[in-house]
Amino acid sequence: MTFSNYKSLGETLKEFQVTYTEDNFIEEVEFSISDYFREDLKFTLEAGVANSTEFAICENIIYPILKEIWKIYADKFILWSHKYLSCDANLSGFPEYILARKSPLGKIVFDKPYFVLVEAKQDDFDGAWGQCLAEMIAAQRLNELPELTIFGITSNGSFWQFGKLKESNFTRNRIFYSIQSLEQLFAAVNYVFQQCELQLDQLIAA
Repeated sequence: MTFSNYKSLGETLKEFQVTYTEDNFIEEVEFSISDYFREDLKFTLEAGVANSTEFAICENIIYPILKEIWKIYADKFILWSHKYLSCDANLSGFPEYILARKSPLGKIVFDKPYFVLVEAKQDDFDGAWGQCLAEMIAAQRLNELPELTIFGITSNGSFWQFGKLKESNFTRNRIFYSIQSLEQLFAAVNYVFQQCELQLDQLIAA
């Protein structure tokens, strides 16, 4: 069964016996947004049809924001787009975006650990989380490091939600973020990237 077959968060929680909690775990880490990015995003939102489909949401809104933050972490991570992820027959498919460790064999090698899974849906956040959590579970199992925290992000372009998986516990951040408050959104995504960097550094040092 592919990731897209998981249609609700409750279904995925039950299928894999994962405990659900809510908490505001995001600690915003300030990020300096360039004027060029602000103007480019403004143009996209005003002149284009940025959220007409899930592909449009990915290309016009989600990826540009992720890429802007990824730039400062690019020496350690690769941001993969629609890369096939397969754990077993019930956990396989193509997450929208995956933040993975940069392989010592070169940037074209898909390496683990996988830290962030990103899923886009137009307005179905329950369905997005059902799919995203399945992807997070796959990443956790492939890593064979249950103590590793896997982060997840779901978005319809305008609103962004954050979650994390550690062992068999999934926590969804209570506060949602919006591109209407760009500084706070960037600070939230930057926090996730920073936490991934800290975990990677700890793994390398161990």
